[in-house]
Amino acid sequence: MTANMKLVCIHGHFYQPPRENPWTGTVDRQWSARPFHDWNERVTAECYEPNAAARILEGGQKIRRILNNYSMMSFNFGPTLLLWMEREHPDVYRAILKGDDESRRRFSGHGSAIAQAYNHMIMPLANSRDKRTQVVWGVGDFRFRFERDPEGMWLPETAVDIETLEIMAGEGLRFTILAPHQALRIRETGGKWVDVSGGRIDTTVPYRCPLPSGRNIAIFFYNGGIAHAIAFGSLLQDGAFFARKMIEGSGPVGEEALLSHTAVDGETFGHHHRFGDMALAYCLETIDKSPDAALTIYGEFLEKFPPKREVEIAENTSWSCSHGVERWRSDCGCTAGKHTGWHQKWRAPLREALDDLRKIIDTIFETEAAAYFPDPWEARDSYADVLLKGGADGMDERARALLEMERNAMLMYTSCGWFFNDISRIETIQILRYAARAVELAEGLSGLPIEGPFLEALEKVPGNTTEMKNARMGYEKAISVRRGN
Repeated sequence: MTANMKLVCIHGHFYQPPRENPWTGTVDRQWSARPFHDWNERVTAECYEPNAAARILEGGQKIRRILNNYSMMSFNFGPTLLLWMEREHPDVYRAILKGDDESRRRFSGHGSAIAQAYNHMIMPLANSRDKRTQVVWGVGDFRFRFERDPEGMWLPETAVDIETLEIMAGEGLRFTILAPHQALRIRETGGKWVDVSGGRIDTTVPYRCPLPSGRNIAIFFYNGGIAHAIAFGSLLQDGAFFARKMIEGSGPVGEEALLSHTAVDGETFGHHHRFGDMALAYCLETIDKSPDAALTIYGEFLEKFPPKREVEIAENTSWSCSHGVERWRSDCGCTAGKHTGWHQKWRAPLREALDDLRKIIDTIFETEAAAYFPDPWEARDSYADVLLKGGADGMDERARALLEMERNAMLMYTSCGWFFNDISRIETIQILRYAARAVELAEGLSGLPIEGPFLEALEKVPGNTTEMKNARMGYEKAISVRRGN
């Protein structure tokens, strides 16, 4: 790989929200995913498994090659998804790990997988402690599964602020990936700032983001036009055309190494677009065989071609909300679902209700956990490692209940609970299930009446249907399935 080649990287963000029943630890049947048991099963069959063994055809019918796409692209998997997959589909899980292992031999020792903040919490809307735990748990989960330190981390919805970048850099992470409109201004080191807001940044080079602590982190801003064409256009209908667009995306070859790269939801390749896994495989193979282009990943590119420019980010922005991060706290107009006329006035009071609950839970945790841990918050940061390595069974029962209360309190902030158009969606019901479990544990540990005031707050969260006119009804539905089905 040299500067006078066209260098290409495709990143897939593979993720499903945590779906486990917090009382049973298993995923209940989700009828909307029929004929599959649940959405994890369906998306695994349509996307995660096919990308581990993507078919490249010859003559339209004959299989010429089977390709593990994970070995040739950049990717991240949500830690909670991998936890489920390790248990339910160990063959697919092993294929993903194998893809990363193979990629290290291809990309100068750098692996194609990067980490993800743990349970897809919108980081700028989280408090400082939760931001830190989300990063620490994401790094710890990655290290346990891929048996190496992560070089980069995917931020949920690419939602970003400086405090989150500081925490990431402090944990040894070297880069992240953002949308082009999340850059505010750039400069040559020591030079004058140039306004690049509105997506006008050159996406073919990395940037160094200086941080208040004196640390810095590299940022790659993906090609938004290509990403849109993959996700919402026809680019996946022709793998050869897909490859050509990626190669052309780097512009003319010059003295400086340029990178044509883009990032999309990994589910695009097979779930959202049928046979998208095959188009991706053909594209990757075509680029790999090209005499004028080469595949790379972010870690390898960063090692060989460090950033020459600095960037200032637009804080509290994301890739899927044109209003910043309002999609997860207000009726901003951004939504997804069939009923486009429905309001999202429920978003703000739902978040307020959960924020008030979290304050109570955190106070209980800090007070009660001091009897078991010298530093309760450090103990929480270490809890994911305990769960991964099977050490929780020997833990004091009350101490474990305190940590489980905190774990559920973080799961209740999973971003999907606000992403769609109504509180009746399974994603919002799911975060209310985690809230209910956190409430149950908090009341048992403290003896305080917590559920009553929480239910009163949920009554003020308006829905769009008579069947679920407020979030209290959603909460009651959530706790009605404690035993699963």
